[in-house]
Amino acid sequence: MQTKLKYLLVSLILLFTLSLSAQPSNDKFIVVLDPGHGGKDPGRPTKFDSEKKIALNIALKIGEMLEKNDDIKVIYTRKKDVFVDLHERGAIANRADADLFVSIHCNAHDTQAYGAETWVLGTKRGETNFNVAKAENEVILLEDDYEKHYEGYDPNAPESIIGLMLMNEDYLDQSILLASYLQNNFESKLKRKNRGVKQAGFIVLHQTYMPSVLVETGFITNLNEGKYLSSDKGQTEMATSIKDAILKYKNSLNGVDDDLIIGTSGEVYSNNSDSEIYPDITFKVQIAASTRKLETKSYNFKGLSDISRELINGIYKYYYGSTSNYNTIKAQRLEALEKGYSTCFIVAIKNGEQIPLSDALKSSSN
Repeated sequence: MQTKLKYLLVSLILLFTLSLSAQPSNDKFIVVLDPGHGGKDPGRPTKFDSEKKIALNIALKIGEMLEKNDDIKVIYTRKKDVFVDLHERGAIANRADADLFVSIHCNAHDTQAYGAETWVLGTKRGETNFNVAKAENEVILLEDDYEKHYEGYDPNAPESIIGLMLMNEDYLDQSILLASYLQNNFESKLKRKNRGVKQAGFIVLHQTYMPSVLVETGFITNLNEGKYLSSDKGQTEMATSIKDAILKYKNSLNGVDDDLIIGTSGEVYSNNSDSEIYPDITFKVQIAASTRKLETKSYNFKGLSDISRELINGIYKYYYGSTSNYNTIKAQRLEALEKGYSTCFIVAIKNGEQIPLSDALKSSSN
């Protein structure tokens, strides 16, 4: 009798274990919202609300809106006025295996500068970009034992930032796409000054392993913009624009808005052309970008053939397909999506140089 009970118990445990393993995994689109600064780090100086408070309010509003979508999960790096180390902010996103990381900040200047800009971790650098990144990165000096977490990183040394940018280029194009959606919304929906999509070496972006952006929602040192960002109206409008951009980006991964094209300055075009052959244009689907040089064999690209590779500014970019037929390349993009390349996108090449897709589609077709 005891033996039968023992076998029954083992069988029940095994059945329970198998039932758990058979349950579907969490297939929600995970967005990590990162309100900049917090606690002992107030952020930029202002005559209005502190940067840390504005960033938190906007992030909470974005999250509340996104959570109305059943297929989206929102995670916050902080939901109250506490200090969170930069490396921990990235770790939160990485542990969640997030699809997007969006860091919310406010800008400041000793003039009445104004406007919104979005930053990605990229290789286009200059003295101005370095100074912006340096200002945000210096927060690590407030962390305990920061040398242990950042391997001797010096926020005052340009070479440190250059090193950061070379280590996380795989998601650059996807980050730029989201940043373009954001900037377009700020300009077209809110009539804010569009200061563009910019690249620099932000530690908080370097710590993440997914498309990531840092949004400077405006200048809290500007009398009008500071008042706007400190108001519930301004924070709600900014949050709505950011939410809409995130949803548009998410939908673009599924090909939902495949015919909506983002221009070089974030402007949106609609492709309604009946004729899809562009004799002077070669379309390709960019499926990956990396410092690693891979053989263009199908076994390296989930069974996809017709793979090409180009070395651009020290980064290998990998493409699927090559055609002048826009319908064909859209179908190949869907193939790549089905293979798991969820962030792939179409590029246009003319006379051996990549041009904005919007420009290609505005050219003559047959």
